[in-house]
Amino acid sequence: MRPSTLEEFVGQEHLLGPGSALRLAIEQGRPHSMILYGPPGSGKTTLARIISSSANAALEEQSAVQTGRAEVRAVIARAQERRRAGRGTVFFLDEIHRFNKAQQDALLPAVEEGVVTLIGATTENPSFEVNRALLSRTRVYELSELTEQHVLVLLRRALERGECGEALVEEDALRMLAARCSGDARTALGALELACKTAPAGTVDLTLAEDALQRRIIHYDKKADSHYDTISAWIKATRGSDPDASLYYLAVMLEAGEDPRFMARRMVILASEDIGNADPGALTIATAAAAAVEHVGLPECQFALAQAAIYLSLAPKSDAAKRAIGAAREFVRDRGAEPPPLQLRSGGRGKGYDNPHAHPGHVSSQELAPDGAAGARFYEPDEAERQLAAQLAEIRRARGR
Repeated sequence: MRPSTLEEFVGQEHLLGPGSALRLAIEQGRPHSMILYGPPGSGKTTLARIISSSANAALEEQSAVQTGRAEVRAVIARAQERRRAGRGTVFFLDEIHRFNKAQQDALLPAVEEGVVTLIGATTENPSFEVNRALLSRTRVYELSELTEQHVLVLLRRALERGECGEALVEEDALRMLAARCSGDARTALGALELACKTAPAGTVDLTLAEDALQRRIIHYDKKADSHYDTISAWIKATRGSDPDASLYYLAVMLEAGEDPRFMARRMVILASEDIGNADPGALTIATAAAAAVEHVGLPECQFALAQAAIYLSLAPKSDAAKRAIGAAREFVRDRGAEPPPLQLRSGGRGKGYDNPHAHPGHVSSQELAPDGAAGARFYEPDEAERQLAAQLAEIRRARGR
């Protein structure tokens, strides 16, 4: 069912639209080295084969999981023989991110000299996983997850070409497979094939299709973009005071097998960065959830994580603590660090310290910052910290500030 021409290819209109650079290169049979970066089942391998066919080039396919430097040298040697005979070679290397630096470096001369046209495929961000030297010799194309309509086209094409034999597939079943395959055409087609083979009465209905697919596939790699994108979404949803969205992203991470300690650490950070003294209890809740993760572990610690996510979402928000330490550090970076005033130093080296406990309200008017920082204000309570703002104003008045 793999498309063999651009006309059959489904999806990636942003890369292959009429007049686009990549489409023109393919149509003119002049491929260039590239990295195809995108989710599983989005068409990376199919596109590589179409590119090779359009250029009338030999196609060498390898997976970086099973390929070492010896196999790469053998591919390059065969490509050099073809080059002498006037034919090009497209070297399709799946999961190129699995290659270490030395293995990637071994490709450089052949790519630079045009011995092979390299097409690397990866689900990982090539900016982090592919050597800069190799990236500079290739173009990176980011493929998008296929939409439900894209997958429907592929499923209906399979039926039209008799891939399901005499089985009758109901429309609801097709739409369910397209909607629940997470944009992975391979997953949808595989489930359709299984459903057709096991249809007891020659009919694939919604129940049979669901059984064949089993469940929604969650594309999530704890070391890749989805890891950072999902935690970023959780932070923004929680900061935005939406407990339902916060719980959704928490559930995605739990279902995908994310380390609960990672989630707990982010909760502790958010409690101070985005809530701070608007609700000091937030930090207590977050650190308690982190302790629960360590003491209880999964699956039971999910309840503590959920409790913390809800609390953090509904807590009043203030980033005053974050702004205060940022301002103080910027002040020190710009002006340097002065030694503390003599009267504040340890070991009795300085005299004249005015202990605030000797004064009414436990407040002294003595200057506590060095000369260069006297009068500087870093902490400015916002409207979510009105009680603290009033308290601070009273203290400053008492200290003559």
